[in-house]
Amino acid sequence: MKIVDVSVARYERPYERPISNGKYTYTHAHFVVVELRTDEGITGVGWTDGGKVVQEAVDLLRPALLGGDPFAVERIWSRMYRPKIVGRKGLELRAISAVDIALWDLMGKATGQPVAKLLGGYSDRVRVYIAGGYYEEGKGIVELCAEMERYLKQGAKAVKMKIGLLDIKEDLQRVRAVREAIGPDVDLLVDANNAYTANQAIRMGRYLDEMDIFWFEEPVSPDNIPAHAEVAAALDVPIAAGENEYTQYGFRDLIAARAVDVLNPDAKVMGGITPWRKVALMAEAHDLPVAPHGAQEVHVHLAAAFPNGLILEYYNPNTMGLAAEMFEETLPIVDGYAPVPDRPGLGFTLNRRKLEQYRVG
Repeated sequence: MKIVDVSVARYERPYERPISNGKYTYTHAHFVVVELRTDEGITGVGWTDGGKVVQEAVDLLRPALLGGDPFAVERIWSRMYRPKIVGRKGLELRAISAVDIALWDLMGKATGQPVAKLLGGYSDRVRVYIAGGYYEEGKGIVELCAEMERYLKQGAKAVKMKIGLLDIKEDLQRVRAVREAIGPDVDLLVDANNAYTANQAIRMGRYLDEMDIFWFEEPVSPDNIPAHAEVAAALDVPIAAGENEYTQYGFRDLIAARAVDVLNPDAKVMGGITPWRKVALMAEAHDLPVAPHGAQEVHVHLAAAFPNGLILEYYNPNTMGLAAEMFEETLPIVDGYAPVPDRPGLGFTLNRRKLEQYRVG
């Protein structure tokens, strides 16, 4: 079996209302979709967040893919990743990520197996939390609490909200209100999206220590690993990070610095499924859990494949943007868990009719 065609398309859709976290505001969702077709007529699909730069980077990778054996993922990944020319970090690595995800989808389809089983098949379901609680115009504490209560009605038993945009006292009011609204038996996660300095994060974290918070995510800049370590050492609340880290080498450094209690690798960002599995195994050897960031259709397979898969981030249509319309299928939540699809590959079919109206390249 050989890869005979590589296609790439770019899509964009505005949010109905812009959403903000502790540091960033999103007005549009941007996706790049990669399809790899073989001489046996099997097509693998991969995707990532990104725009024109990611699309153009996929074009640069085409010579490393055409004629290749899709099962030789390590060889293909090494051909794509040329740190001085293509890859290492940033948007070009997202392009590599999308291609690698497509390879694993293709392998699953070729073998008739879900990706979770190809990776190890530790479990057939994964605990989920619904991520939301963004800052939006017109959304106050009442609306925030109502949002979190809606997530519980969907079957979630854990929820996540944003902090970091307001001053610490205002955000603490929001956290306390949500904790009261959802009750003591629901796990509450908070995410600062790099908004704080180390001192600010420690101050905030000491209040969070008293509120039974499941984890405090990305308190400081992803480039400041010593600050992450300082925060982690000072607090009892677990520190989670990694959605903005790249390849197994970045996660090696997080682990070595004892900067996190939970790793959040994102296969769409850090190089794909091939390095993601290396991170999971490295984390297991250090008794650390992995809880992937975003992309529930990909990460349900990855979190389920390894013994240290902790919990899956799950986005609703109001926060998924374009991703909510990408596929014919949806991932259900059943009593706080997402079942791993038993369909071959990743088990999701592109909704081409919906996507076409958002195509920009």
